[in-house]
Amino acid sequence: MAGRIREEDIAEVREKAKLEEVVSDYVTLRPAGGGSLKGLCPFHDEKSPSFNVRPDRGWHCFGCGEGGDVISFLMKIDGLAFGEVVERLADKYGVTLRREDGDGRDDRPRGPQRQRLVLANKLAQEFYADALGTPDAVVARTFLTERGFDQAAAEHFGVGFAPRDGEALLRHLRQKGFTDEESVAAGLVAIGRSSYDRFRGRLLWPIRDSSGDTIGFGARRIFDDDRIEAKYLNTPETALYKKSQVLYGIDLARREMARTSQAVVVEGYTDVMACHLSGVGTAVATCGTAFGDDHARVLRRFLNDHSEFPGEVIFTFDGDAAGQKAALRAFGGDQNFVSQTYVAVEPSGLDPCDLRIQQGDAAVRELVARRQPLYRFVLGNVVKKYDLDRAEGRVGAVREAAALVHSSRDTAVVASSFAREIASLTGMDPADVQVEVRRAAARPSSAPSAPTRAPGAAPPPAAGPQQPRQPLPDLRDPRFALERETLKLVVQEPVAVGRTARDVGANDFTHPTYRAVWELVEQAGGPATAQAGWAARLRDLTTDPAVAAAVSALAVEPLLSRTGADDAFVAANVYRLQELTAQRRITELKSRLQRTNPVEQATDYNKMFGELVALEQHRRQLRDLAVGAT
Repeated sequence: MAGRIREEDIAEVREKAKLEEVVSDYVTLRPAGGGSLKGLCPFHDEKSPSFNVRPDRGWHCFGCGEGGDVISFLMKIDGLAFGEVVERLADKYGVTLRREDGDGRDDRPRGPQRQRLVLANKLAQEFYADALGTPDAVVARTFLTERGFDQAAAEHFGVGFAPRDGEALLRHLRQKGFTDEESVAAGLVAIGRSSYDRFRGRLLWPIRDSSGDTIGFGARRIFDDDRIEAKYLNTPETALYKKSQVLYGIDLARREMARTSQAVVVEGYTDVMACHLSGVGTAVATCGTAFGDDHARVLRRFLNDHSEFPGEVIFTFDGDAAGQKAALRAFGGDQNFVSQTYVAVEPSGLDPCDLRIQQGDAAVRELVARRQPLYRFVLGNVVKKYDLDRAEGRVGAVREAAALVHSSRDTAVVASSFAREIASLTGMDPADVQVEVRRAAARPSSAPSAPTRAPGAAPPPAAGPQQPRQPLPDLRDPRFALERETLKLVVQEPVAVGRTARDVGANDFTHPTYRAVWELVEQAGGPATAQAGWAARLRDLTTDPAVAAAVSALAVEPLLSRTGADDAFVAANVYRLQELTAQRRITELKSRLQRTNPVEQATDYNKMFGELVALEQHRRQLRDLAVGAT
C-alpha cells in the first residue's frame, strides 16, 4: 500500500519495542547502575565499554558519539531504511501499521524488504529440514549418523537436505507467494537459462544471526555425481548474509559466551555441533572464510571483552601446515582482543567432530581444557623449522621468533616473557635472547599507523589556504555543567521538570549545541507536553548530527542525584541556571552603565539603572529559590 506509515503507529512501535531486548541481540549488556546497561560499542573498536542503554530513553556511545532510539539502532547496525525497521519491529511486537493515502509516496525501501528475505530463508530452512526425512535423503542421514548426530541433534541445529530436483524449493517459495526476484535476493535461487535452486542434492546447515533469524546456508557435497566439485557451498553475499561478519552457531553460543566470558572458534559446522553436544556451548565457526577482524568484533561484543572482565578466546586448529598457517594468521589479529587468546590442538590431529566419534564427549571438553596460549603455540611452530643442533639454526630461530613481538599486543610488557619462552625453546642464553627481542621490539612496524585522536576531537586542518572552523567547546566542559544537567532533566524526566522550567529560554544556554537542544524542546511544545517517546521525538526534529548525538547522550547519562529527579534537585538546577543568566545580564548592564554618561545621557542611564536594580532583585529571588530547594 502506498503512503507513509502513520505517526501514531510509529509512536506505538517505539513505545512497545524493548530497546534492551533488541540491542542484546547484538551486544552483551551488563547493569551499570541507575537503571543503565553498558557494553562494548558495535559501531567502533574499543577496549573499555562506553556504549550505554537506558531502556526507557535510548542508547548512546560516549566513545564514538553515536546514539538514538530502537529504530535508529537497527537502521545503523543492519543498514535498513526507516520504514523497513518500523515494519520489522511492528511485526515482532504486534503493532498493526496503517499508511496515509495523501501524497502517494511510499517510504518503504526499493527491492525486496529484509523481512521478506528473512521469511524466505525461514521457509527454506523448514522445507530442507522436512526433506531430510524423505527417502531421497538417506545418504544425508547416513552422513550425520556416521558422525554421531542423531535425529534430535539434526533438529536442534536445523540441519536439512536440498532435494536433487533443481526447482523443488523454487516451486515451494512460489506457492508461498514469493517472487523469483525475492528468492534470488535471499540467496536461495540462482539464474541461468532459467531460475533454479542454488542448493541441490546437498546436506545443509542453516546459518543464523545472533537473534536466531536464518540468513543463509552452508551446503556439503554428499553425492559422488554432484557436478559441483566444491566440498562446501555457501550462500552468496546478500542483504542479509555477509560472510566476513557471520559466525555459525552464534545464535546458540552467545548467551553462554556472555556467562562464561569464553569463545571457542572451530573450523566447521560439524565441529560446532560436536562441541555443543559435548558440553562446550561457546563454540562457533566461520562460514567458508578465514577468521578476520570483523569476526573478532562480533565475538568481542558478545564476550563483553574489555579490561574489567577479560575473558578468553580459544582457537582449535589442526596440527598440519594449514593449521599452523591459520594459527599465525590468528596471532596477527591478536590485538583485536582484550581477552587472552589460546589454541587447542589435539595431538592425534583429530578435529572436535572426529574426536567425539572416537573418544567421546569428555575428550572434546578435555581438548578445550588443555588449551595453551596462542603466542606459545606460534613460537613453538617457528622454532620447529630450524635445526637447533646447529648454532646458525638456533640463531635463526631466535631472530624469527623475536620478530613476532610486533604481532603481539602491549609489546613492552610481553617482550620479557617472549625472551624467556624463546630461550627455553631454543636452549640459547636468556640474556642473548633478551637483546634480540629488544632489538625486534625497537624496530619500526612495516606498516606505519595513522595518527590517532581522542573521540570527539576536532579533525586535523585540511590542506590549502582555507582556514578550518573553530571547533565548538567540549560539551563536558565544567562551564556548561549546569546546562547539561538541566537538559538531562528535560530529556529524561520532562514531567518532573514541567512547570518549574516554564520560564527557561534559549538564552539560558550558552553552548550552541545545548541551545539548539532547548530550541528542539520548545519546538516540541515544551517539557510539560512530553509523552512516550519524548527523546526520540526530539531527535527526529533535528537534521544536525551533533545536536542529535547530544540528545541521545543526555537521554542515557545518569543524573547527578542520589534521589533522582525529585522536586529539590529539579528546582536547584533550573533556578541556578536562570540565576547564571541573570548574572550575565547584570554584568553586561554594568558594563554599559560604565560607558554611559549619567549627565549627558541621563534618561538612558536612569533606565538602565532601574533595570539593574530589578535584575539584582530577580537574581536574589532565584538564588533563594535554588538554596531553599536544597
